[in-house]
Amino acid sequence: MSSRADRRAQLRAFLAKNFLLSDAEFPFDDDTSLMAEGVVDSTGVLELILFLDEAFGVNVSDADATPRNLDSVRAILDYVERQQPIRK
Repeated sequence: MSSRADRRAQLRAFLAKNFLLSDAEFPFDDDTSLMAEGVVDSTGVLELILFLDEAFGVNVSDADATPRNLDSVRAILDYVERQQPIRK
């Protein structure tokens, strides 16, 4: 399992490449609302959900596809951590 820092870097790179069409560093801080800034729209949420499944093995249910879980880098990382089983 990767660390939170690794997941953060992977998520930020995905957001920059797929939504900002850039290989540069993702320019927003981890608490910025992705929807309010226009980074992610309703179609983008579906892309993000697919990425979370492929990259981290997290299957986002319809009930969990909410801004509370998916509207900022920090919210997404917190959600991913809550959904992944604890491994010893």
